[in-house]
Amino acid sequence: MPPQAKFSRKEIVSTALEITRENGLGAVTARELGTRLKSSARPIFTVFENMEEVNKEVVKAAREVYCQYIEKGLREALAFRGVGMAYIQFAIKEPKLFQLLFMGEQGETSDMMHVLAVLDENYEAILRSVQKPYGLEREQADNLYRHLWIYSHGIATLCATNVCSFSSEEIGTMMTEVFTGLLEKLKRGE
Repeated sequence: MPPQAKFSRKEIVSTALEITRENGLGAVTARELGTRLKSSARPIFTVFENMEEVNKEVVKAAREVYCQYIEKGLREALAFRGVGMAYIQFAIKEPKLFQLLFMGEQGETSDMMHVLAVLDENYEAILRSVQKPYGLEREQADNLYRHLWIYSHGIATLCATNVCSFSSEEIGTMMTEVFTGLLEKLKRGE
């Protein structure tokens, strides 16, 4: 009979997520988990096969944290702007999780629309938030989202890596200016 688990999966993943938030996923080791859980590393392996499995669960947990930010952005009156702001706030408040999810090397290069759909499971909801209220066709909404994501990602990356710092008001103004300019361009058919 296998040994009784000293810690639950949830406890281990929560602790690993905490370590990741502080020092990045590379800092999540069996030894560090054991230290944080006030135990040896051995009990971790009664719940998980290996550290790769722990890391996969940490990525899932990081995505859940990210989704909470995006869901909050989708509830804003201007949901499309809210999502961009939420994305940047995630980078500011959770820089190591942002780096884990959005700044790591991908396995292969793909077209931008595929990347956005894969990176963000909220993609369809985000598109709907702008498509109907602004009378955009699907292709126009995709185009608008692609441009705004690139712009938002640039700001978020600058913030997550401590290259720059912007106030919420500055970010809001920048996002509004770019959104308005792109929307006007799309409406003119350019």
